[in-house]
Amino acid sequence: MPDDSALAAQDDLGIVDALAQLAFVVQRELSEVAAEHGLSLIQLRLLGVLRDRAPGMQGLARHLGLDKSSMTGLVDRAERRGLVRRSPAPHDGRAIQVSLTEGGRELMRECEPEVAHRIHTLTAVLTDAQRARLSRTASILVGGPAEI
Repeated sequence: MPDDSALAAQDDLGIVDALAQLAFVVQRELSEVAAEHGLSLIQLRLLGVLRDRAPGMQGLARHLGLDKSSMTGLVDRAERRGLVRRSPAPHDGRAIQVSLTEGGRELMRECEPEVAHRIHTLTAVLTDAQRARLSRTASILVGGPAEI
C-alpha cells in the first residue's frame, strides 16, 4: 500500500479533477449495485436516505436535489414497487412524510453490504491511516448528516 510520499510521486489531478473523477467512480459503483437490483441510481439514493429517517417530501427533494414534480414521480414509482409509503407527518397533518416499507428495508439490507464491499475495494490501495483521513475529510466536505 502506498504511503503519502508514494502518493506525492504520482500525478496529482488537482482538487477539481480529482474530486470530479472520484465522484464519477463512486457513482459508477453505486449505479452497478442499483442495476443489479432493478433500481436506478436515484432510486438507490432514495432508499439510502430513507434507511434511517422518514423525511417530508420537501426535505427529501432538497436532499436529493430534485424539483417537486421529479420527487413526486420518484416516490410514486417506489411506492408502486412497494418500497416506500407516504403518511401524514405527525407534526403537520397537511405535510407528507416518506418511509421505507418492509420490502424497501429488505432491499436496502441486500444493497448495503454490496455498496460497502465496492467502496472498500475502491479504497483498498490506501493505508488504514489514509482511509481514516479520507473518511474524516469527506465527512467535513459533505457537512456531516444532512438535516432533512
